[in-house]
Amino acid sequence: MNIDFNWNLIIPLVILQLILMTFALINCYKEEETKGPKMMWVFIIVFINIIGPILYFVCGRKSD
Repeated sequence: MNIDFNWNLIIPLVILQLILMTFALINCYKEEETKGPKMMWVFIIVFINIIGPILYFVCGRKSD
């Protein structure tokens, strides 16, 4: 059984994940307050692929 991955589809998703994760971590670091502990958001951003950074931007940042 030979399973061939199409890397042309996977590489853009990996790049998107890294970009989202980087921006979310930088934003989390710069924010003075977040909804919930910052360390919790760091773990969510890093360990929940693609969805974690999106959750942070939608739910984690405090609105003024």
